[in-house]
Amino acid sequence: MHCCQHEHYAASATGETGYEVDGARITYGRGVLGELGAAATTLHMQRVAVFVDPHLRERDFAQTALGALRAAKIDAVVYSEIAVEPTDASFKAAAAFAVDGRFDGFVSIGGGSTMDTAKAADLYSTYPADFMDYVNAPIGAGRAIPGPLKPHIACPTTSGTGSECTGIAIFDYVAMNAKTGIRARELRPTLGLIDPDVTKSLPAMVVACSGFDVLSHALESYTALPYTQHARVVPGAARPLSQGANPYSDVGCTGALPILGEHLVRAVTDPRDDEARERMMFAAMLAGIAFGNAGCHLPHAMSYAVSGNVKSYRAPDYPADEPIIPHGMSVILNAPAVFRFTAPACPERHLDAARMLGADVRGAGLDDAGEVLSAQITALMQATGIPNGLGAVGYDASDLDTLTDGSFPQKSLIHNAPRDTSREQLRALYAGGLTHW
Repeated sequence: MHCCQHEHYAASATGETGYEVDGARITYGRGVLGELGAAATTLHMQRVAVFVDPHLRERDFAQTALGALRAAKIDAVVYSEIAVEPTDASFKAAAAFAVDGRFDGFVSIGGGSTMDTAKAADLYSTYPADFMDYVNAPIGAGRAIPGPLKPHIACPTTSGTGSECTGIAIFDYVAMNAKTGIRARELRPTLGLIDPDVTKSLPAMVVACSGFDVLSHALESYTALPYTQHARVVPGAARPLSQGANPYSDVGCTGALPILGEHLVRAVTDPRDDEARERMMFAAMLAGIAFGNAGCHLPHAMSYAVSGNVKSYRAPDYPADEPIIPHGMSVILNAPAVFRFTAPACPERHLDAARMLGADVRGAGLDDAGEVLSAQITALMQATGIPNGLGAVGYDASDLDTLTDGSFPQKSLIHNAPRDTSREQLRALYAGGLTHW
């Protein structure tokens, strides 16, 4: 049950008439980490900064990757000062390391935090500038990157962020207690080397949080404002990364959502289910390609304040040395409330998404779309141990203004939602996310 594509992408008088396909280069398959040295040689790398998640540095797959580089006689210098949730300070430290090292290429081995840190180090060591110059407006100056970056091979180790497919680097801006980022096509890694075997040792909550990040990437891209309703780009100007939903991004979304509906709970609850974990890795790639071209909207816009203002909550299976609400968790906690709100903009797509995620939509009408989709998301949250809303991770009604203040500046994400969203509506969505069952 796919909604009418022609009607959904109907032309508007002032809207965009075209969309740009900016594809990621990917090598996918079990064991492909062993090809890292050959891939780096092909990209003419000789002295490489290897960004490795500190908790993964001694894992077999990390050693396989490093061994492949050294077997190819590439000078590989490891950097593992990666923050679980990167900050402006950790990005700056990584950039300083890259400047001092005079590298001609970058490799990242880890989750989104590691890949995003490598992207920032590549950018600021190649084109030094005041840190806020490249950060998204209105928080930063949103300055364009002057030219191409050094080659970067991204090797994801979680089935979630899709950062190997995108030109996005996210960090905590400590001064605002909120996440923001840098978005530019130049940041997209030169090559994503995706080896599903790396997920075998992931603990349950890491699989759940990364999986819900994938789910939200696909849902947000599928339900985003259509590209034909975004303002028309002046001829010759670069189209933004967040172009809105388009027929190309739809392919990734409709590929990822059924995989998630069938395999997410299995991947979380049974670490021996190799098929489920491999399928989740593939879904992460598909959804990464999708949102790398369409962009996300409200759940991601709202997530940054949730993780940035964490009080004392410490997610299971994550480092316990400091409070943390992992990114995928912070995204999905608000999703049921959001999709009830956005459903009237395109109920066909919301009902179709619910079906792809495994909901029984027989007898459901378009007026039921938001409730059906939100109920299916909630059921998946319950089945995988995700907390029951914002209230379960330390927030209450007294925090609604703080959360709203932290997310309302995320204009590019908010404007990509299929419905106009005022500050008051955003606050109401946070209130709706306090509890779900």
